[in-house]
Amino acid sequence: QVQLVESGGGLVQVGGSLRLSCVTSGRTLSSIAMGWFRQAPGKEREFVGTIHPSNGLTQFADSVKGRFTISRDNAKNTVYLQMNSLKPEDTAVYYCAAAGHYGYTRPDDYTYWGQGTQVTVFS
Repeated sequence: QVQLVESGGGLVQVGGSLRLSCVTSGRTLSSIAMGWFRQAPGKEREFVGTIHPSNGLTQFADSVKGRFTISRDNAKNTVYLQMNSLKPEDTAVYYCAAAGHYGYTRPDDYTYWGQGTQVTVFS
């Protein structure tokens, strides 16, 4: 069992930055691949990015590539989503999720989920 708790969401102006955190417990972070997803009102949950359990390799959706980065601090059991150059279309609830393998982009491939944190980008 893995527990995930996100934090760091909030209101931010267009062009601004936010850093989301996801604290994990229940399993060693270095043994699980972590992903970030988001869901806007009336839309399906969509893949944002993922990070390899140990080598730091990352993969991102085209919509955020070049603006978002993911990092992890296994000693702190924490994964971060750094979001820069935010746009109104980035407004959504952001979720972190855990999977057994790196490279998954579908929500169904992730077993454990956090409760989500709201990000609202205003102009």
